[in-house]
Amino acid sequence: MTAKAKICGVSTPEAVTAALDGGAAYLGFMFFERSPRNIAPQAAGRLAPAVRARGAKAVAVVVDPSDGELDAIMAGMEPDLIQLHGKETPARVREIAQRTGRGIIKVLPVSEPSDFAAAQAYEPLVEHLMFETKPPKDADRPGGLGVAFDWSLMQGRRFQRPWFLAGGLDPWNVAEAVSVSGAPLVDVSSGVERGPGLKDAALIQAFLDAVRRA
Repeated sequence: MTAKAKICGVSTPEAVTAALDGGAAYLGFMFFERSPRNIAPQAAGRLAPAVRARGAKAVAVVVDPSDGELDAIMAGMEPDLIQLHGKETPARVREIAQRTGRGIIKVLPVSEPSDFAAAQAYEPLVEHLMFETKPPKDADRPGGLGVAFDWSLMQGRRFQRPWFLAGGLDPWNVAEAVSVSGAPLVDVSSGVERGPGLKDAALIQAFLDAVRRA
């Protein structure tokens, strides 16, 4: 079965169109001030209807959000899913799901086999898991750093929820990543940019073509 793709950190009509034309199933809008992909809820709200009109899902990506931040995002764009990219506990994930009424994607950082144990506590609470490269201790943000982890760590693993592979993917390595990891879903951000936060339509198309052929 062909993997499905999420293009994360979109912030312009051109990037949204390229992702949808290429067949992306999910588009992520980043709400995190330290990210070069940060977008205001109202701006995302102007882009999200086109996503849903094409049968894709608009994802709000947040990092340890406050209730006020969640309320602003819900009012501004009404996301289909909320991606939690911080250190949210299972209890906080449950609160966010109940507050927003939306399905959750929980990101879990990975660098070694023992890191997968954390998934068990979140699986009953979320719609999807996402396994992302664990950032270095001095990183100023939890993801979007363009670094891959060892995909072979995913081999033979089974989870209760569909899961995304993320971290360091690009048009040139995503087919191998899917083959090695068995990922049903893949997520890319910096791998389809010509500069920090600057999505490139040709790279988006190339990435989605590669996923389709994987």
